[in-house]
Amino acid sequence: MTEVLFVVTGADHWTLADGTRHPTGFWAEELIEPYRVFTDAGFRLTFATPGGRSPAVDEASLAPDATGGEDRSDELRRALTELKPVLDSPAVLEDVRAEDYDLVFVPGGHGPMEDLAASEPFGRLLAEFVAAGKLVSVVCHAPAALLPARGADGGWLFDGYRMTGFTNEEETQAGLAEKAPWLLEDRLRESGARFDAGPAWESHVVVDRRLYTGQNPASSRAVAERVVEATRG
Repeated sequence: MTEVLFVVTGADHWTLADGTRHPTGFWAEELIEPYRVFTDAGFRLTFATPGGRSPAVDEASLAPDATGGEDRSDELRRALTELKPVLDSPAVLEDVRAEDYDLVFVPGGHGPMEDLAASEPFGRLLAEFVAAGKLVSVVCHAPAALLPARGADGGWLFDGYRMTGFTNEEETQAGLAEKAPWLLEDRLRESGARFDAGPAWESHVVVDRRLYTGQNPASSRAVAERVVEATRG
């Protein structure tokens, strides 16, 4: 059975450039759709968060104007209610071992910009996954979680990789670009990523070696499906 380490942000806010806290967490669709794809494929999932904290959903991700309507909003809320027992008792991220899993997946939301982007323990864990040739997948803002992954020489492990993530254009259209302490696309480019931006808000998946990235919430299911294909190829 394929073992998935499903790493979720433990942050419930994102500290903006002026020091104020913007309420956030994980983005509902980016957790629920990959969860469905992986479980339908027969994968076994272990949820883990920094410190083992119960993750918070970004309420904005459940608003009808973000989900496409009341029906979809209600569906996502029901799915989260069903997952609540699991999400309320995640593994402690700092205690997990790469050797116990076949791949790691991280959903977005602005939460990873707050905690995973600066998590040295997660950076070390990613390095173990990469060294073992295991698959790493992230979507939307979750490529921020790749930033602390360093090699023995101190260089970024994903330097030179093609990848995508939430773009500057999308962050601007979402209304947070001017308030942000940093923008994901900018930071990835500065770190050495070969950033590949697709059309705003459309599904876009980029694969480079064992790294699978999705650009935005619309990419959540597609990137998970590509991961499943890779495990069967």
